[in-house]
Amino acid sequence: MDSIKDIKSCPIQYVLYINDTLNVISGKWKLPIIGSVLFGKKRFTEIQRNIPKITPRMLSKELKELELNGVIVRKVYDSIPVTVEYELSESGKSITEVLDKMIEWGIEHRTSVFAKS
Repeated sequence: MDSIKDIKSCPIQYVLYINDTLNVISGKWKLPIIGSVLFGKKRFTEIQRNIPKITPRMLSKELKELELNGVIVRKVYDSIPVTVEYELSESGKSITEVLDKMIEWGIEHRTSVFAKS
């Protein structure tokens, strides 16, 4: 695997890795879904409740994509009725640092924009 130093010295590789990351987490709903399961296992309806305005169809689609990309793990329990829970994979848990940095940046950016107005 390339080191971040090697990647930064090659603008083409840098942009490719940014695109790879964005392909996994981009869209209106993926980060809110990740944020919803960040603090523990959730059932479908719990995730839906945490994200206003997401439709069941869109939530289902996005969960499948996140599972396909190895960010979310779907666990089906053999019970009556069947119980399905979603949680972050190990890879998904590592995105916490990215989210924390995004939140820090957002706070700083919002503060500076409002300070100018």
